[in-house]
Amino acid sequence: MNWIKNFVRPKIRNFLGARFEVAENMWVKDPDSGQMVFHRDLEANQFVVPTSNFHMRMPPEARLQHMFDGGQYEEIANPAVTADPLKFRDQRRYSERLKEARAKAERDDAVTAASGTLDGLFVVMAVQDFEFMGGSLGMAAGEALIAAMGAAVEHNCPFVLFVSSGGARMQEGILSLMQMPRSIAAVQDLRDAKLPYVVVLTNPTTGGVTASYAMLGDVHIAEPGALIGFAGPRVIEQTIREKLPEGFQRAEYLLEHGMVDMVVHRHQMRETLSRLLRLLSNQPPAAPPEPAVAEEPDSEPIEVEPVAEEPEPVTQAEDR
Repeated sequence: MNWIKNFVRPKIRNFLGARFEVAENMWVKDPDSGQMVFHRDLEANQFVVPTSNFHMRMPPEARLQHMFDGGQYEEIANPAVTADPLKFRDQRRYSERLKEARAKAERDDAVTAASGTLDGLFVVMAVQDFEFMGGSLGMAAGEALIAAMGAAVEHNCPFVLFVSSGGARMQEGILSLMQMPRSIAAVQDLRDAKLPYVVVLTNPTTGGVTASYAMLGDVHIAEPGALIGFAGPRVIEQTIREKLPEGFQRAEYLLEHGMVDMVVHRHQMRETLSRLLRLLSNQPPAAPPEPAVAEEPDSEPIEVEPVAEEPEPVTQAEDR
């Protein structure tokens, strides 16, 4: 029994009152350096640790607000699917796990799709959230992806996908695995319509997602330090019984070996996507922002009456 935690701390809280309590998520620990970062500073920096440039996971809402013009977008409704088709149960019922994940994330599943403009170009985007059951691919996520790609075909616009997933959702069995070929067919619809498909690989992107739609884009962009692969490095080491190279399966390593096209910092992601999508869509570059013009004051200028000049003194010439 921890006497300080279970007895002293509650006594201090009761004595000081609830107004002195500090939320546990006010400070976030940097996994790279171990430094504590204030959560508002982290959000203001697009969830990138200022000192180490470590890219934390970014919530879908924050990602979409930053990408679309003015933070304005229209969310695409996810098609309704059966919640627990196999009535799966391990240590807990799958329906209970799903209900808990939905309540925590305040969304139906791991994929959030929306449409809007990026530097004036109409775009459909989808974000796969790792915080929702590891971003796993199930029936709901697969239907959401297919609906988002279908919306891009309907609007005849580019499609951008931000991927972060651990793979297929085991609680849905073969129904989860079937989302891989179904999503690949949706990608083929984009290609038949000659629409750009850009994939942004974030940390982590693994499993069946990497083996399907995540690696079928026209351009593959990775965030710095993102783990990208099929099986994890620990599983590979145990299988081949060899030590893996330094930085194996990280974004920079994959860039050197030709698996991704570029590694882009999150602060430059928006302008990079804008240039790429306009290039792939054969659209002219976005117009530069107009310089701000100083507004004229509302009040009328005060007229000042001119001051009459005093006449110069006249001096009489001396008599000679």
